[in-house]
Amino acid sequence: MAKMPSIGLGIWKNCDDTTRIVRDAIELGYRYIDTAAFYFNEAEVGAGINECSIAREEIFLTTKVWNDDQGYDKTLKAFETSLKKLNFNYVDLYLVHWPKPHSSDTWKALEKLYSEGLVKAIGVANF
Repeated sequence: MAKMPSIGLGIWKNCDDTTRIVRDAIELGYRYIDTAAFYFNEAEVGAGINECSIAREEIFLTTKVWNDDQGYDKTLKAFETSLKKLNFNYVDLYLVHWPKPHSSDTWKALEKLYSEGLVKAIGVANF
């Protein structure tokens, strides 16, 4: 079972300092970082995690699939894109960002990712 820290840093918008902010937050003790494909900052968030002195396994990382990428095949592709941008081989929590009609196909894709060990936990946000 994945254990999520109770306090974390949510990175909503990308800015010139995103990488530094993430790195510094981790160095200051944050161990939970939350991002999403729709925030357009996954590469910078991943860089910040990679630049810190804390092992990746000690950081709980969440990202989310956006509405335009829902559906079974599109969700799997979106996840692969997120992993590449983050520069990791797994995430701790992958969420469906917003409810959408017929989200069950999206959920099935999340279950596949979970069963393959690419995510430690799956869930929903804003439902």
